[in-house]
Amino acid sequence: MAARRKKKPAPTPRSSDEIRGIMLQYFYDRNKNATSGRGKHGFAIKISDIRKQLKASHGLTREEVVGNLNYLMSQGWIGEEQVHKSVPLPSGTIIPQATSYYKITAAGIDKIDGPGEFTIDKFKGIKIEATGQNIIAVGDGNQVNAQYKDAAGALVDLKQARLQADSLTEAQKMDTVADIDSIESQLAKVNPHRTAIQGAWEGVKKLDTVLGLAEKMGKAAGLLAPFL
Repeated sequence: MAARRKKKPAPTPRSSDEIRGIMLQYFYDRNKNATSGRGKHGFAIKISDIRKQLKASHGLTREEVVGNLNYLMSQGWIGEEQVHKSVPLPSGTIIPQATSYYKITAAGIDKIDGPGEFTIDKFKGIKIEATGQNIIAVGDGNQVNAQYKDAAGALVDLKQARLQADSLTEAQKMDTVADIDSIESQLAKVNPHRTAIQGAWEGVKKLDTVLGLAEKMGKAAGLLAPFL
């Protein structure tokens, strides 16, 4: 009687932290060895290629890749950039298309290498100093009325996070700085101009698409609620 073959034990499921470590290292290595910005040898890569390569190298499933990519993006370690193009149809209609590419951010590189000489401490906290009886200076150098310091602190936090967001263009970052500075300038007054704050806040809201910043947006909106 032939001996029965022993079944191989099922592999131990990887933890989320292990999968995230594999994925972050994958993006780190792509960036280190890249010879172009996008494409086969680029530091930025499409999701379809990410899934294919991580399945081949580590056996990761589609769900493991997509779910943990979302987590890494929300933490700011992976960034997304979109390439837009227009596709003409025979009928003459123009169809806009966008392709997303994913890449490791400076924060992701520092997560593996550790902080270096060029690392910006973006979570160092908000510095608030008294400069007069009722006026204080917040972390970005602007001055506000002391009674609005909590709202101003939330705005500084939101501004700093957006300036570090790889998914925003330089023009969008400049718009963010201008709009938030406008709100803070109103908060320097005893009676801020409500309409001015509302107008500037509309500009801030237009860019409310950055992953991981919903909490900061919600905190700032809540503290500005009396003016919105």
